[in-house]
Amino acid sequence: MSKHLIKLKWPINLKQTLLGGQSFRWSQIEDHFIGIFANIVWKIKTVEKTLSYEVLGELPYPTDANSLRIKVAKPKKLSKGKLLYEQKYYEQLITNYFRLDSNLTEDYTLWIEAHKHFESKTSKDHTFITQLDQEIVETLFSFICSQNNHISRISSLVEKLCTNYGELICSIDGRSFYNFPSLEMLAKDEKMEVELRNLGFGYRAKYIAKAANDILSKGGVTWLDSLTKLSYTEAHEELIKLPGIGPKVGDCICLMALNFLEAVPVDTHIIQIAQHYVPEVTKVKSMNLKLYRKIGDTFRSVYGCKAGVAQTVLFCKELSMFNEEEPVKKKKKK
Repeated sequence: MSKHLIKLKWPINLKQTLLGGQSFRWSQIEDHFIGIFANIVWKIKTVEKTLSYEVLGELPYPTDANSLRIKVAKPKKLSKGKLLYEQKYYEQLITNYFRLDSNLTEDYTLWIEAHKHFESKTSKDHTFITQLDQEIVETLFSFICSQNNHISRISSLVEKLCTNYGELICSIDGRSFYNFPSLEMLAKDEKMEVELRNLGFGYRAKYIAKAANDILSKGGVTWLDSLTKLSYTEAHEELIKLPGIGPKVGDCICLMALNFLEAVPVDTHIIQIAQHYVPEVTKVKSMNLKLYRKIGDTFRSVYGCKAGVAQTVLFCKELSMFNEEEPVKKKKKK
């Protein structure tokens, strides 16, 4: 497959953006990243002021109403060439996924002026962490898997969902890549919970199976899409009615898939960060809903309508995996 370049308005930090807990389907190999979204296997890297990408494999644009809903209109199919569709389709997918049309330079400037804590965490880094715009079904079930888990473990569980219930996209050098399963696959029968427990999902198994059934009963992906037409507060309230989705997971879904950039997920990392904004956090032994909301509201009062994006940046800056950069080891072929 040929390489294609997209000119960047601002320098993007791919490692922290892709491996920092937003998506769980990317891996770094030497100077590039391989991952999956929109039924496509991508190989990407930054080259000076551009983003280089290749399509390594793909499935056709989905037509199943209960499958993923790609956030780009259905493209015209090509009759010739290695790709299924015209090049501008893939470029639009990349642009949307990384929010390349946004103005992060302006956002960072405003956030640095808004609070000295943001300035102290970003002043030495001249690359930007972007907020991914992801597919709703994958995001929802990925963050159900995130409960009481770390990033590598979540990635492992998400991969198990895909390999066991997703559709094969392609195989490269002995490695198989699968798309994220549809709602119907996750709710396929009463044995689903047992299967997931046997795969190591633990108590999350019942939440995955029941949430898939509940969403289908409400209208499937069409219902999930309808949440974007509500206010942030209304959408969040609807999400936390689903099994396995509490305030934090609901905020992750709002922020990362529903375009509510004011949503602020509060976990243990953010509680530590919140000490710079809500001093009484240091005196609290456990999180409660009142404090959860106060932290989110405080971030919104400081960082405005994109408080969730600022939170994502600060979250990545707290991760120990990024505090000490190590040389990237060459991945051996299986």
